Amino acid sequence: MRALRILLIVAVVLGGIFVAVDRLTLSYAESEAAGKVRFAGVETGSAEVSIKGFPFLTQLAGSEFDRVDVTVKDIETSAAGRSIRISEIRARLHQVRLGSGYTVATASRATGTAVISYADLTAAAEAGVTVSYGGDDRVKVTGSIQIPLLGNQLSRGVLSTVTLVGGDTVKVHADEVPGEGIPGLEGLIRKKTDFERKIDGLPDGLELEKVEVTPGGLEISVTGSDVTVAE
Repeated sequence: MRALRILLIVAVVLGGIFVAVDRLTLSYAESEAAGKVRFAGVETGSAEVSIKGFPFLTQLAGSEFDRVDVTVKDIETSAAGRSIRISEIRARLHQVRLGSGYTVATASRATGTAVISYADLTAAAEAGVTVSYGGDDRVKVTGSIQIPLLGNQLSRGVLSTVTLVGGDTVKVHADEVPGEGIPGLEGLIRKKTDFERKIDGLPDGLELEKVEVTPGGLEISVTGSDVTVAE
């Protein structure tokens, strides 16, 4: 009986040591992985990595993790020749496979959210145009135009719907533009306020799925398969 008690105590102690080593190794691995997160062809800022599942060491030995959560901030992509900044991408990666030497990581499936602030959307719009939250799932787009012949400058704000086109393009289209009886005025205003911006530079295999207008900016759902997030 005494021997069994000693055996149990040893098992508990060894189990505790294993858990402590597993958690310490996990913390170190997450820190190292955060420094290796890369999106091909784009500049990125800081990254955070959280590896799920237990034990970590067993997953590491098999070179595959069930789930890894990644947050990448300040992604500089391009849209129609203009730079556009994504504030952050929050991604949940499933079945993440490690390549030789642990230098490449590929997720069999990924879901997440990309956030574009109104300030960054304004920077990607036409010159002299500002974009802000319009409420009720709309954005407010404000721009100034020069009226031909009259020489007057007219500033107008319109409520616009934001949609996704082709899985990679953000489209902003005014619901209604006041013409005020001036021929061609609506067309002139729309040239300023209506625009499309293709989002380039996302990791291969990752596509935009749907967009939601929120007070803090555009939140775009992303999804994909065979997504490489470190190389």
